[in-house]
Amino acid sequence: MKKGFVKIITLAVLASVLTGTLLTGCNDSGKTESSSASVESTADTPLKDKYELVELDENTVYFADIDIKDYGKIIVKLDQKAAPISCANFVALANMGFYDGLTFHRIMEGFMMQGGNAEGTDKENIAQTIKGEFSANGVENNLLHTRGAISMARTSLSMDSASSQFFIVHKTSPHLDGQYACFGYVTDGMSVVDKICEEAEPTDDNGTIPKEKQPVINSIRIRT
Repeated sequence: MKKGFVKIITLAVLASVLTGTLLTGCNDSGKTESSSASVESTADTPLKDKYELVELDENTVYFADIDIKDYGKIIVKLDQKAAPISCANFVALANMGFYDGLTFHRIMEGFMMQGGNAEGTDKENIAQTIKGEFSANGVENNLLHTRGAISMARTSLSMDSASSQFFIVHKTSPHLDGQYACFGYVTDGMSVVDKICEEAEPTDDNGTIPKEKQPVINSIRIRT
């Protein structure tokens, strides 16, 4: 990995960034046994002090186990060679327990399910905005938004506004290619994605899910 390539832009996340949509106006695999690479949190350490960007080993394959309450696990294989900044940021947030207890707040069957910090909570100023790793932003990333892709959400106002929010593609969506930073693919658990998307009852054409019906992320753990 090139030195400095995974440097995070240390800007506090504005509320407008955290509530941004994937695309303005849009209405629309195998298990691997491995050792744990997660960082256990301590109860007496403030969450904001746990954020530490990890320089990932370019020769190591990283997986994310996304455990969703009442649904099960989604296993994602990260592709740090295609999107090192996005992967490093995602790993850092997962390792500090940032995603634990958050939800998938925007779900559109036949398109995607989006999770991360969507409201102004005590986690708002923890995540950092990062460089958008996609061709429209001058970054070579050939990963496509096929079924099972995981990618960073951002606002339409800035290509470098991605932070904690990510989405998993339910059905192949080529219109996102080159516009959003895909950083890996689901290797196991697409049945969980299918069930969540099929059972979702959004209140509008943007996929908004009522708070009480948002699938809860029990945890996201990183392993190798």
